[in-house]
Amino acid sequence: MFLTISALALTGLFLALLLRFRALGIGAAVVAVLFGFYLSRTGAADSIDQIMAALADAVRDVGQ
Repeated sequence: MFLTISALALTGLFLALLLRFRALGIGAAVVAVLFGFYLSRTGAADSIDQIMAALADAVRDVGQ
C-alpha cells in the first residue's frame, strides 16, 4: 500500500517540528523557504515543483 502526502503538508510538518525542537540551522532555513514557496505559489514555485518532483523520483528509484 502506498501513502501519498502533499509536499506542502510534509514541509509544514517538518517546519513545525524544527521550530518545536529549536533545531534552527541551515536545514530549518531550507524547509522554511520551501514551505513559503509552496504556500505562496509564486512564479518560482513551478521551478521548485520540478526540482522536488525530480528528487522524489530519484528517491523512489533508489528503493527499486
